[in-house]
Amino acid sequence: MYIVVPCYNEQEVLHETAKRLTAKLQDLISRQKIASDSRMLFVNDGSRDATWEIIEELCQDNGLVCGIKLSRNRGHQNALLAGLMTAKELCDCAISMDADLQDDIEAVDKFLEQYAAGCDVVYGVRSKRDTDTFFKRNSARGFYKFMKALGVDIVEDHADYRLLSRRALEGLSEFDEVNLFLRGIVPLIGFKSGTVTYERHERFAGESKYPLKKMLAFAFDGITSFSVKPIRLITTLGFVIFFVSILVLLYSLIVWLLGKTVTGWTTLAASIWLIGGIQLLCLGVIGEYIGKIYGEVKHRPRFIIETFLKQ
Repeated sequence: MYIVVPCYNEQEVLHETAKRLTAKLQDLISRQKIASDSRMLFVNDGSRDATWEIIEELCQDNGLVCGIKLSRNRGHQNALLAGLMTAKELCDCAISMDADLQDDIEAVDKFLEQYAAGCDVVYGVRSKRDTDTFFKRNSARGFYKFMKALGVDIVEDHADYRLLSRRALEGLSEFDEVNLFLRGIVPLIGFKSGTVTYERHERFAGESKYPLKKMLAFAFDGITSFSVKPIRLITTLGFVIFFVSILVLLYSLIVWLLGKTVTGWTTLAASIWLIGGIQLLCLGVIGEYIGKIYGEVKHRPRFIIETFLKQ
């Protein structure tokens, strides 16, 4: 087993994270729950502080620590994927978690129990959001509900604390996404999955690496990467306005025939509605084609084989 931990400017918490993960790995190894070659893998995502120097120091002093350094900052999701793809060839399963110790390390035991029971994917789900601000708590819930309304298969109150088996990691490697949203990609892999509920803690030290601006950008990536429903809403709106414009045109003609309009009113009203409806309709049709192209260029796998039986 490998525990993959993406890091960006985490010098304040890294020693404590390594200390707690070391204790957890040693305990699991001593109880023969995991192999003796299990490791924690820290991924330095272009940190500007002493994060990489600390990782190097930990690698020299602690045989359970591994580290990789990205050439520059690529963002949390890319750093996480880099760690998972590195661990893919080295372990039977990998658990991803954040470096800030908000994810409950003791839940690792439950992840492994689900894995032993046959789950290839195990999602860590928060039991409550008491540590979040009122805005973050409600915006997060709204985001998950909105994503589900758009038809996206997403696990509510799950971030990036999860276990992936080796074959799930192989399945993940088939996705060639550039704008990564792993919370939406992982459910597309399929395979048997389970959930582990845990209580998320306060950040041990340092500051959150996801301010409002980054959270909004992350949410926008998730919405646009997994649903073309916003485009179809534009198409539907175009049809509705086009239909209404026909009714307005008929009404305008009737009013004009009855002589109850001022000069030019009929032409102006009819043209505004008709042109507006046609424009939205055309944008919707163009959007449908762009949506199909967008889906094609992602090169998502058409299928992932779970089992192959042959006599």
